[in-house]
Amino acid sequence: MTSILTNTSSLVALQTLKNINSSLNTVQSEISTGKTIATARDNAAVWAISKVMESDVKGFKGISDSLSLGSSTLTVAREATETITDLLTQMKGKIVAAQGENIDRGKLQTDVQVLRDQIAGIVSAAQFSGLNMVSGTEDVNFLASLDRSGAGVSVSEITIARQDMTTGAGVFGTGTSLDPNLTVLNAATAVSETGKSAALTFTGVWDENETASITIAGTELTYMAAADATANTAVADYFSGAINALGLEGVTASVAAGVLTVTSTRAFEGLAVQVVEGAAAGGLTITNVNGAAPASPTSATISQRAEQIAFSTVAAVNDGDSYRVTVGTNSYSYVAGKGETMKDVANGLKIAIDSTAPEGITTKVSQDATTGAWTLSIDNDGTSAASFALSRSGNAGGTASGGLFGLDSIDVTTDQGARAALDNIETMINTAIDSAAEFGSAQNRIDTQRGFVSALSDAMTAGIGTLVDADMEEASARLQALQVQQQLGIQALSIANQQPQNLLALFR
Repeated sequence: MTSILTNTSSLVALQTLKNINSSLNTVQSEISTGKTIATARDNAAVWAISKVMESDVKGFKGISDSLSLGSSTLTVAREATETITDLLTQMKGKIVAAQGENIDRGKLQTDVQVLRDQIAGIVSAAQFSGLNMVSGTEDVNFLASLDRSGAGVSVSEITIARQDMTTGAGVFGTGTSLDPNLTVLNAATAVSETGKSAALTFTGVWDENETASITIAGTELTYMAAADATANTAVADYFSGAINALGLEGVTASVAAGVLTVTSTRAFEGLAVQVVEGAAAGGLTITNVNGAAPASPTSATISQRAEQIAFSTVAAVNDGDSYRVTVGTNSYSYVAGKGETMKDVANGLKIAIDSTAPEGITTKVSQDATTGAWTLSIDNDGTSAASFALSRSGNAGGTASGGLFGLDSIDVTTDQGARAALDNIETMINTAIDSAAEFGSAQNRIDTQRGFVSALSDAMTAGIGTLVDADMEEASARLQALQVQQQLGIQALSIANQQPQNLLALFR
């Protein structure tokens, strides 16, 4: 049936052409925008995912900029600490030269001051974009990553510790007492020039050929009785003379009422004493050492002359922990910074004492091989006074001393100052070396993170492209096919529209 009112063929051809034109418009949009999903109407779910990822990529670009800034900041800090290390090494050379007798120490002190001023200038100038990593103790955070989870979006940071290269003394705290963290060994209340001693008691009489041996500082002395009934005083006198004849530095012996007293004035070195009784007829024992009964009657160590302050092996050291040692009328303080240990506190107090110590006062820091406790030894050779009162204290809540605390007080113009400076410059060099190493490690970490963030950003960008970008080869092929279909559709519609014209032949 043919109708002039309803041309079914035309309707089919028209609908087909509309579909072709719609597909053609889609392909042309892909080609012009480069995306298969350009708007939410194209595919709402995929479009939403791509937009979230695009926002994360923008965030990662900002994080990459922050990491680049952090790396540049740490480069400046690392270069500064490496230069400071070199300058301190040069200063050590001047201090070593000052140990000699025939040296113009005044000129060496001038060189030390020039190097010190140069270090201060480096510390002041070592900043990048207003941030100085070698001054102060506050940690610095750099953005490291953008973390997305079911709970939302958060950022993670890389925390870098400042490495304080300033020379300030800090501010002593007024908080919780830290007195229990410091113990004055031997309950000493004064630093005296008097040495420590051990008493060796001889009892009974000695038969002919009976022997006894005493070992002093590794040297063995042996007595053999020449006749029966030799008095113990004669044995004691023999050992007294033999010990004094050894000429051991700081070691003397004397006898009173048959008791041999061995005295040591060695500042920082103990003196080992051992006795061996060779016969039952005579008696030889150590009856007193360092003012108390010995743990063993045959073996003891005479303590060093210097008085010792031992630091706790269990207490933590917190930023602002303040410790003070008073020698005579002078008080010396050190305030710990972040990440420091009791070793650092001991070295800090040593440097403080050495800076303005009375003449004849010297110090040494050591670690007990048995307990692991760090100790600060303070010796007095009696040059300016026979005895100085000794006390210690501590409080929390202070402001930390600078990492190069004591640098300003180095003075090589005297024998005592030159010797103290040689120990203390080693501590400062180690501090600078450790700081440079910390900055180098931190910079590597930031550079690694920056590389990861860059790779992650690239991967996410590629992922977004996979979701929404058009396949141009496919789009090109589809465009050509649709153009052919469009032309055929137009021809089909034209043919369909000609069908009603055929009805006119029926009415001629």
